Amino acid sequence: MPQVVRSRIRALHGPPPVAPLPHRFRSLADREAIAVLHRAAQVLLEALPELTDRLVEQLREQEPAYRTAIESDPAEIWQEVHHSLRHNVASLIQPREFREAAHRTSRWIGETRAEQGVPLDAVLHAFRMGGAMVWQDLVDETARRHPEDIRLLVHVAADVWNFVDEHCGVVAEAYRQAERRLTWRRENQQRLMTSALLDGTARIADLPDAAAMLGLSVHGRYAVLAVATARRAPHGTSQPPLTLPAGTPVLWHAGADAELAILPLGAGPVAADPAVPREGDAETAGTDGGTSEALGPDELASVAAELTAPPGTRIGISSVVDGLASVGDARRLAETALRACPASGGTVLLDEHLPTALVVSSPGLGTALAGRVLGPLDRLDPADRDVLIETLTAWLDSDGSAQRAGARLYCHRNTVLNRLRRFEQLTGRCLTRPSDAVEVSLALAARRLLGG
Repeated sequence: MPQVVRSRIRALHGPPPVAPLPHRFRSLADREAIAVLHRAAQVLLEALPELTDRLVEQLREQEPAYRTAIESDPAEIWQEVHHSLRHNVASLIQPREFREAAHRTSRWIGETRAEQGVPLDAVLHAFRMGGAMVWQDLVDETARRHPEDIRLLVHVAADVWNFVDEHCGVVAEAYRQAERRLTWRRENQQRLMTSALLDGTARIADLPDAAAMLGLSVHGRYAVLAVATARRAPHGTSQPPLTLPAGTPVLWHAGADAELAILPLGAGPVAADPAVPREGDAETAGTDGGTSEALGPDELASVAAELTAPPGTRIGISSVVDGLASVGDARRLAETALRACPASGGTVLLDEHLPTALVVSSPGLGTALAGRVLGPLDRLDPADRDVLIETLTAWLDSDGSAQRAGARLYCHRNTVLNRLRRFEQLTGRCLTRPSDAVEVSLALAARRLLGG
């Protein structure tokens, strides 16, 4: 029979549930065999306190998952076991009257054990222990008072064990439903907490709980990645196809316009609650490699260099921030870095692209600057204009070397110089003047990123 006990043991996964059998208790024996069963079960009901004592003691000795609960509150557990046995033994005598109450008890046991973290295999073992004890008592009672009727119990043995299996199926299904609810609730809490950290709306008082839930440190150092792919997964529910260096800890979250990842940084391992699931339980915490060791701040550039992603993926990486409370600032910096990524894809580490970040941080001013500096080129034929912009970009990327710019463009250095002089004539800018060179560089970035 099912037993009801309360445990503080943490959750483990149990075996697949036993499929529920037909709900009606149908004996294949004749009326005489059923009468023997009812008579013996009635005696068990009258001796239920003694049966409860023995079952609780057997659980204490044979099922470790229940032992702590039994020893911590024996009176309450005795009452629960007694209640369960009473409903289920009575169901053997009057199945129509007690069947639904017995099922409710079994469902309650399954849900409660899942919430308490008792392994499912331990719960099913306890049910079968109870069933074995009840069956043995039925046999012993018949043998003691009516030995000539022992042969009749054979006809109802299958029905009794089918009854036990039916309740194992009920409790297993209830357990798994409760487990799914608990998993969804835990994952939803993790998502909400991660979202609050990234939005910067998490309360200071909630940070210790957030750190424990997500396996992070309140006083750690963090960076945030913002990842935009050509095609996002439906509803943004899955991690983007991005490969980080082995051993890089990461906490993913689906943002409104991009996938976001919190990178814990620092000299030591990330503090984690061993009961908190990592990558693969919901979509939240985990590592992309084989360890959970945190990164040193000086390794952030190496992570950026070693990132691998499908063509067209745009990745923005924030500066390093101090403390879990500053993760929201890091998210905004990561989104700024993402806007500084070329439309064709690439990785932008914000600290290495601060001038460009300034442009995209103020799109209106960036567009105005591009129009003021590069506007005269728009009066040219588009092909001619594009040649000048391409040459100017190659020259700036070559640190002002006409020789290297020519090699990039497959033309002579003098051709590069001629094009640069023409640009200066059209725009009134002098590329050897530092202030003009800065304006031109920022204007080119604005036109490339903002379409100005």
